[in-house]
Amino acid sequence: MKTKLVFLGVGNGGTMDLYNTCFVIQNEKGDFLVDTGGSIEIIKRLGLAEIDYRMIKHIFISHSHTDHILGLFWYFKKISQYLKGKNDIEKINIYCNDVVYQSIKEIAKYILPSSLMDIIYSHFNFHILNDNDRYSINGVDYAFFDIMARGTKQFGFECVLSNKTFAFLGDETLNPVLYEKIKNYDYVTHEAFCLEKEENIFHAYEKNHSTTKSVSEVMNKLNIKNLILYHTEDTHGDQRQELYLDEAKDYFNRKVYVPNDMEEIKIL
Repeated sequence: MKTKLVFLGVGNGGTMDLYNTCFVIQNEKGDFLVDTGGSIEIIKRLGLAEIDYRMIKHIFISHSHTDHILGLFWYFKKISQYLKGKNDIEKINIYCNDVVYQSIKEIAKYILPSSLMDIIYSHFNFHILNDNDRYSINGVDYAFFDIMARGTKQFGFECVLSNKTFAFLGDETLNPVLYEKIKNYDYVTHEAFCLEKEENIFHAYEKNHSTTKSVSEVMNKLNIKNLILYHTEDTHGDQRQELYLDEAKDYFNRKVYVPNDMEEIKIL
């Protein structure tokens, strides 16, 4: 199946001009939303991408940080209006670890009406992930795994898209114990919090994040064929993409992508 990634946002948790990192894996069988950003902007972004939020049947939340989970509550508000009184439609699936699930339940208690959440709980299936759980989503087999984050519990996944091996690694520097897992992969997504020369400004390493240089060096040694970098700061405006690509290419000798908000990447 032909597959593309639609990046709704590529910014880290503190960006103002970029939306927080989230994207859609899209093929002819449907749309799979990966994270939701931190605001109602998620609904607008889906609309700009010509994706009907009401038709999304699969959502993955990687971890419970605000810039990945809070958009989900705005999605709940919007979708509940559509779902109200409907009992004959296909259920929506949310895939997340236990910490994320508990966060969703606790936050919802304080910010959303119980009547709204009753609609959500009756129309959604929550799949609480364990390490290496597998699910078929829109005709693709996904294996979800604990990325062994140094901070809050976080999951990624691996799969085959358009006959290419693909791994989503969340938004922390990849734990070395997982190097062999993704070695020689065709496509890998990884965060790049800032440029190496600006590490003393953004302090990526102390936040369990990477610079463009550090992640590019590792992925080059692992023989990754296509490296997709996101979850960046946004102080460089229109020059951001060029600057990050230039630094990455000094340390990674294959294809590098640094998408902008609303940019698409075809998996070839």
